[in-house]
Amino acid sequence: MARLSGHSSRIATASVDSTDSFTFTFRRLFNTAGSLRVAMAQSTLDDEELFTEAASEMREDVESSLAEAREALPDADELWETDADNTLGVLNSLSTVLEPEEAEEHLREAKKWYAMGKEADAFDDAEDLAAEIEAVEKTFTDIETASEQVSELTKTIPQLKSALEDAEADVEADADSSAAEA
Repeated sequence: MARLSGHSSRIATASVDSTDSFTFTFRRLFNTAGSLRVAMAQSTLDDEELFTEAASEMREDVESSLAEAREALPDADELWETDADNTLGVLNSLSTVLEPEEAEEHLREAKKWYAMGKEADAFDDAEDLAAEIEAVEKTFTDIETASEQVSELTKTIPQLKSALEDAEADVEADADSSAAEA
């Protein structure tokens, strides 16, 4: 320990006892004119207590991210009701509703913290979290399937409309040529 006149120095020591607890001691020594010494209180960190606290926080993070994912899912009324004037407008409206990127980000966060907690064996009862994650993932699968179908219809409907218009024009042209021949 070096003493510097007019300056402070810090000393930190750590020790491990037989119960796998860490003990840290922090002291600040002041060497001023009166050679004043001030020592900070000793702090003990218990691994089991810290692990339990971290596991609890991790579970809260998973639950919070799942709740945010559910809240960010498309609203059922937005999916069902539309103000569109035609089929293509309806499909474009559906396509917009079926893009839950924010919800997907929250689900990813939930899965990340769940995977970390599970790997660390931090959850006493992880089955309920796994079931919630699975339920939200199923909803995403349904949304992705619907989005793909809407995307295909968005491409198909204009082509079908054009083909039907061409067929109608052909029928009218045939009728006009039959009438002209008679």
